[in-house]
Amino acid sequence: MAAGAGTFLSRLGQLGVLVGIGGSALQASLYTVDGGERAVIFDRLVGVKDQTVGEGTHFLIPVLQKPYIFEVRTRPRSITSVTGTKDLQMVNLTLRVLSKPDVDRLPRIFTTLGVDYDERVLPSIGNEVLKAVVAQFNADQLLTERPYVSKLVRESLVMRAKDFNILLDDVAITHLSFGQEFSRAIEAKQVAQQEAERSKFVVMKAEQEKRAAVIRAEGESEAARLISEATASAGSGLIELRRIEAAREIAGTLAQTPNVAYLPSGGNMLLGINPGAPEMMKRTTR
Repeated sequence: MAAGAGTFLSRLGQLGVLVGIGGSALQASLYTVDGGERAVIFDRLVGVKDQTVGEGTHFLIPVLQKPYIFEVRTRPRSITSVTGTKDLQMVNLTLRVLSKPDVDRLPRIFTTLGVDYDERVLPSIGNEVLKAVVAQFNADQLLTERPYVSKLVRESLVMRAKDFNILLDDVAITHLSFGQEFSRAIEAKQVAQQEAERSKFVVMKAEQEKRAAVIRAEGESEAARLISEATASAGSGLIELRRIEAAREIAGTLAQTPNVAYLPSGGNMLLGINPGAPEMMKRTTR
């Protein structure tokens, strides 16, 4: 009875071991590819297989085959470069790249570059393209023609990445700055431009004032000429009229002055004017 029980337990243990081995073998022969991923199978007998494996759970031969998972979603990356412009100014650039692998070429990418293909390729080709493009422009052109510079960088980098079976969804320059010497040069240039504009304004103002003085002088000359002609044509009558107007103004001024009275000299009561006398009026202070 005891011997039969021992035999049963022994067989049960062996069955458990077999089940465990079978479970381990089954687990080792299954692998899962999540969403946004693809797998490349390396076979110890034939090497890297040409077909990629899509999402889901799949079988493989344990020990002989091994899956390598690639993420095929678009991923961002920043590339920083310090390079020189055409006029030998140093510029700091930061490039933002959205990249993903060419799914159909994943076996080739794995064979030539490995799983970390983007770490191996993008920084180097990014710096290469930035240096090549920036060297075509002066420092001030990088600021005034920034959209065109970004376009050149994008086109060049997309073509360069295709050589490594990498697809770029977007390339953009997110940061651009110059050294302190160039910044001081720009500030000095702006100050000089402001001074030039101020000097230009002063010259224009002086020119306008000169024109105004010429026009004023011409007007006064014309007025004097007209007065001279009027005097010559009117004779002494115009002079007498001017004398009467001057006397009227003097009389009005004296009338508004306190403690001052004026009396006509002679028999003419109008404005105290005596045409025959050189003195037109007498002023008496109270």
